[in-house]
Amino acid sequence: MNFRIFRRVLGASLAICLLSSCAEEAPPESSISAVTTIDPRPEIYADFTLTADLSELSDSQREMIGLLIEASVIMDDLFWRQAYGDDYKSFLDSLGVGPAREFAELNYGPWDRLADEAPFIDGVGAKPLGANFYPADMTKEEFEAAYLPGKNGLYSLVRRNQAGELILVPYHVAYAEPLKRAAELLREAAGLAESASFATYLKLRAAALLSDDFQTSDLYWMDVKDNEIDVVIGPIETYEDRLFGYRAAYESYVLIKDLEWSNRLSRYASFLPELQTGLPVPDAYKQESPGADSDLNAYDVVYYAGHSNAGSKTIAINLPNDEQVQLEKGTRRLQLKNAMQAKFDKILNPIADTLVADDQREHVTFDAFFANTMFHEVAHGLGIKNTLDGRGTVREALLDVASSMEEGKADILGLYMIDELNARGELGEVDIRDYYVTFMASVFRSIRFGASSAHGKANMVRFNFFKDAGAFVRDAETGKYRVDFDAMKKASADLSRLLLTLQGDGDYQGAQELTNSKGVIGDELQADLDRLTRANIPVDITFMQGASELGLD
Repeated sequence: MNFRIFRRVLGASLAICLLSSCAEEAPPESSISAVTTIDPRPEIYADFTLTADLSELSDSQREMIGLLIEASVIMDDLFWRQAYGDDYKSFLDSLGVGPAREFAELNYGPWDRLADEAPFIDGVGAKPLGANFYPADMTKEEFEAAYLPGKNGLYSLVRRNQAGELILVPYHVAYAEPLKRAAELLREAAGLAESASFATYLKLRAAALLSDDFQTSDLYWMDVKDNEIDVVIGPIETYEDRLFGYRAAYESYVLIKDLEWSNRLSRYASFLPELQTGLPVPDAYKQESPGADSDLNAYDVVYYAGHSNAGSKTIAINLPNDEQVQLEKGTRRLQLKNAMQAKFDKILNPIADTLVADDQREHVTFDAFFANTMFHEVAHGLGIKNTLDGRGTVREALLDVASSMEEGKADILGLYMIDELNARGELGEVDIRDYYVTFMASVFRSIRFGASSAHGKANMVRFNFFKDAGAFVRDAETGKYRVDFDAMKKASADLSRLLLTLQGDGDYQGAQELTNSKGVIGDELQADLDRLTRANIPVDITFMQGASELGLD
């Protein structure tokens, strides 16, 4: 971890923190009784410097990137508060300098995100399922019984008033001052933008931060196509809320478009409506029509902040999450090429050397890894967003298992898309075996994220489903895995059918049963994962990032 970078960022974040109107409520007391480490593991992350070629950008564009990074720092501060609490400065100061602090910075708190949120500081209890979105003493039953119009919303904190009653505090009220500063930075960046549409988007996003009404900016963003620089910023994903999966966490990505790779990818999203009709489920489960003007591009990331920077790092994005926007406009799929290359080189290749059968090792390739990741994101647009019985969205019906079901669906339908497009000759001269074997190797990579991660849980379900279906076999002598291509294709169709049905039915009990029965790591698999640890193969990456790394200082 680059402490210089973190302290520069943290210092700015803490200055922002002091301005927050959230102080009207007393922050929760730290649960730390003694600063004694149990098992901090910063070594499971491999360092990687986020850079990009800025030589073709104008001085105004370079200045704009600096402003977007400043706004991202604010998102980082806000995520700290959501994940841990307003007193995170005191917590970090209590750790001094060393592995414990370094690991806490990576995890945004004293819980190991890649070990099922296990505490690594002595005296720290289990991480609250609701993080800091809800009162620590609140039960699910109390929340469900409370009369709070809009309580299932994305953009509010649940707190108690002086009478001890549950109330909602909108994000734009709780974090008024830092959000005001973030909005100012976005408006200042808009004044430097060379794309008029991107400038308008930045202004709309600034207004959204101050109102918690993000739909207008999401809709507009779908039509912003002529900008070389982009930013994804705000409260977006709900993974941090493991209690209900309702509340969105702040994050940010600052992005530079890779024009060459983007041109190669642009045509695939147009196949979505046609592929929707071919899904292996009854017509009722594919009655919605995905937007046909979805955008697919490749980017180099130059800054991660907040939720996107916590624990395992995202290498592709499918947004917006708003179901109405998806149905009307589709989504944008952003492939984060430099981060993806880092994970392939530092993690996936060494995993393949250890666990993939020698005669199939050549089929683990970066192009297949890139394509599998890309089609995962595209596949988020397939299936159904609303339950068949009219009870609302799939996300609302499946609650805390919604994220893992959605990630599992996207993974398996991504493989379905590859099969379908290859059969039609749309992928060009490729070896379909590359996609299958790389897919299997990637399952081992993602399983290591642990059960607290929606991606990790989805991968455990898929591993066990595939194992039971004979999609791959393990050689007892070598401890390496070999894909059975015919069996994997059938298993993919069967799992696709199951996940799409669970989503369309809003079958919370069925989704829970699948997760509980298949989302486990058996002794044999654990032994193989331990081999990866003994080989010192990183679990994920961490970034050296900021203005200095980009030469903007």
